Amino acid sequence: MTRHESLLAQLGCYEPADELEGSHRAKMLSLLNDGAEPFSRAHFAPGHFTASVYIVDTDLRLLLHHHRRLNLWLQMGGHVEGDEHPEVAALREGVEESGLHDLQLAGGILDLDIHRIPAGKGEPDHDHYDVRYLARTCHPETITIDRGESNDLAWVTLPEAAERMPGLESHRVIRKIERILRERSCP
Repeated sequence: MTRHESLLAQLGCYEPADELEGSHRAKMLSLLNDGAEPFSRAHFAPGHFTASVYIVDTDLRLLLHHHRRLNLWLQMGGHVEGDEHPEVAALREGVEESGLHDLQLAGGILDLDIHRIPAGKGEPDHDHYDVRYLARTCHPETITIDRGESNDLAWVTLPEAAERMPGLESHRVIRKIERILRERSCP
């Protein structure tokens, strides 16, 4: 199954948590159906797919990085490269930005978000159609900061994450993670 077909199928089965996320899902389906190159980072109108991963440890903490360019605390993530599927891109970005090599996805799509990226590095303002996942690590002590991407890395509790990432979309994801963590424990 191609990346395009796989993501169409996953989005078709995905149940958004609220009206805003439902709107993001509809726009993502539209981009997949109408966009010439929806995974290309050169596709700026309206934007392109990205993938990110929220990483939790055995103490139920969340790993955040302070993004150098955006000057915000965020989950790990970035562009989908080559023929990667979004879940593969999310794990790759998680490993690259955290140094954690034992990451395991905890299920399928966790969340969907579309957010504006300001112009920079020769690119115009554009939207990132972000497909978000949850991953676990059992070796949180092995984090390594990538200074090209991050000013800092921090393991934080979910309430601390909500303070550092105050947007409504972040709070929606944190509520989802809280629910998942109540239902499961680290392998």
